[in-house]
Amino acid sequence: MSSVHDWAAPNPVTTNRSGLIGKGVDRYEGPLKVTGTAPYAYEVQPPSPPAYGVMVGATIATGRITGADTAEAEAAPGVLAVWTHRNVPAQPPRGTRVHPRSTAGSRPALESDRVYHWGQPVAFVIADTLENAVAASHLVRLTYDADAPDADFRARLADAGQPPGEQDVEIGDFDAGFAASAVRLDETWATPIQNHCQMEPCASLVWWEGDKCIAHTSVQMVKPAQHGLAETLGIPRDDVRLMTRYIGGGFGGKGQTYDDLTLAALAARALERPVKVAFTRQQMMHGTIHRPATVMRVRLGAEKDGRLNAFSIMTWTHCHQDGTFTEHASNFARALYAAPNRLTGHRLVKLDLPGAGPMRAPGEASGTMSLECAMDELAERLGLDPVELRIRNEPPSDPENGRPFSQRQLVRCLKEGAQLFGWDRRMPTPGLVRDGRWLVGMGMAAAIRGNFLLPAKCSFSVDAEGVITVRQGMTDIGTGTYTVLAQIAAETLGVLLGDVRVEIGDSELPPAPGSGGQFGAASAGSAALAAGMNLRRAIAELATGDPNSPLYGDDPELVTFQDGVVAIENKSETLAALVRRAAPAGLTVEGDSRPAADMREWSTQTYGSHFCEVGVDPVTGEVRVRRMLGVFAAGRILNEKTARSQLTGGMIWGIGSAITEGNAVDPRYGSLINQDLAQYLVPVQADIGELDAIMLDEVDDKANPMGIKGVGELGNSGAGAAVANAIYNACGVRLRDYPITPDKLLAGLMAKGM
Repeated sequence: MSSVHDWAAPNPVTTNRSGLIGKGVDRYEGPLKVTGTAPYAYEVQPPSPPAYGVMVGATIATGRITGADTAEAEAAPGVLAVWTHRNVPAQPPRGTRVHPRSTAGSRPALESDRVYHWGQPVAFVIADTLENAVAASHLVRLTYDADAPDADFRARLADAGQPPGEQDVEIGDFDAGFAASAVRLDETWATPIQNHCQMEPCASLVWWEGDKCIAHTSVQMVKPAQHGLAETLGIPRDDVRLMTRYIGGGFGGKGQTYDDLTLAALAARALERPVKVAFTRQQMMHGTIHRPATVMRVRLGAEKDGRLNAFSIMTWTHCHQDGTFTEHASNFARALYAAPNRLTGHRLVKLDLPGAGPMRAPGEASGTMSLECAMDELAERLGLDPVELRIRNEPPSDPENGRPFSQRQLVRCLKEGAQLFGWDRRMPTPGLVRDGRWLVGMGMAAAIRGNFLLPAKCSFSVDAEGVITVRQGMTDIGTGTYTVLAQIAAETLGVLLGDVRVEIGDSELPPAPGSGGQFGAASAGSAALAAGMNLRRAIAELATGDPNSPLYGDDPELVTFQDGVVAIENKSETLAALVRRAAPAGLTVEGDSRPAADMREWSTQTYGSHFCEVGVDPVTGEVRVRRMLGVFAAGRILNEKTARSQLTGGMIWGIGSAITEGNAVDPRYGSLINQDLAQYLVPVQADIGELDAIMLDEVDDKANPMGIKGVGELGNSGAGAAVANAIYNACGVRLRDYPITPDKLLAGLMAKGM
């Protein structure tokens, strides 16, 4: 069927006939999850009893394996096989793409004697039970010829180079503009490595049906995982069916597959039985990607009235020795504030560390931790309110490319947030407000995240009972994909939400880009709208072309859909009756969505503001977030409840980034020091005070057919900076090395004589 690309045309979503779009309905899959019956990858019931695989990680950061004694492990109870690089089944070289349209290449496991990072899987034990596999894994004896790791990021800053294919972006003459500015700021901030810490670790269950590989795994993007596994196994892509129906958190860390999937598939083929493999929590820290550390130099030059004359943010970051991933912590700033003279860019250091990669709000989460604090410092030097400083630097169009904004409500976010939070009660001078022994302060920051739309397909079916089934190779990482697709289908076809079935997370379904980058709902939802409109048209033509229908002979364009009834004025029949009589086998159509040809003519972003109040204990250095408010403009909201959950979750992440979260590297071994959730500190319930997120009314008709954008990353952009600014307002200590832990804060307080 054809696509829906007339984005200006009225449709059931834009007219919102039954009020389902935007409503905070409960999660479609909620009952399954709260009752523990939603089968995550490791919990799927295989066709026969599975074997269990356990990976053994390297205990060096770089070097070679010189010996592998597996005899004791192989003789252990229940062991079915022990693999190292010496006897693992053959796999194509890394990156091989036999099929020219594969979206991912081969990812061989245990591919050689070379060790590239601490914790790299270097041996694999398969046994009849998980307990036997774990016990035997401790009996594998490996020896190494280790090299001294190059793993100290801060020590390598001077050696950093530009990322491949990138150039600095300069507009005007930054150096001259900065030198001529009446007020200047030049400071450096640093953020640490962070780990994703999903509730569900990466895990896979695989079995074979003849020549076909059936794989259940926890991954955010279906097609790249299917293609990559097929390339690794050396089989046609259609011989891999990959499913990922329930995912216990992703945050970008499951945007790719890992050795659990490869090894499970190889072992299931070799043993001719299902095989389960899961990372332990400790293995997740080294065996999967992480957010890299950054060092960011921010230079702001302003006139005395606060208007920026010169603006620069330069970022240093790191990746794996064979990687190219760059934490683009400077990019977001290019669309945020007006300034005639601008300089942004990135520098990259390659280290003997596990792979760096995307993590919730890649770029913005780290970058705003510097720029939004720098704006706070600049406001203080100018004697301006931080909100007013940002408003004075609001650009009329995109400050770098001159494109008009599709929608931009940043100033409204700032003003309404300030009013609702009670910003006028903030004392500009730090350290003046006390609550008992606690010093109390307020801080704020702006938020921005780019908007993206990727190609997607979707199919809609209606059966003889009037039930609508949505099928799409999309994923739900806890963001509410099941629910919003059901809402779009119910709204488009005029049926009750309970009459919609949603099937996602399967490579055999129409392809969608998956969850990540804040593009998921917009991309998948736009394709769902297209499919829904095509099914409406097919049903309308069925009704008006059926001599037994009350609508026979009328114009199909006049057919309305509401409450499970198709009608034209006072003539009607139920959808179920029509389909049961005229198309008893049901109807199935497909729709697709692609970015519009003129999308590049607009600057399309999402925006927000964060306001935070903290208490600082000057005796212990403890920080408590007392209350926090976010106000956001992110296009049409599909589900008020799931969207608010996404935004507040991002805000909580920002709190953790500001005061608790980070991992350190032991440069002697190239290993991360914090290797479990007992040591890697993320906020818990008791750490969060009053918290709320407000979404402004907005429909961005330049973004996509439904006027939606995304919220998954936006809540994490700027949130940490608001906390840091509040800490400074509370006690007068400005720290630029995150997280702001009690030891750092106490040192600052002592230096101030407090």
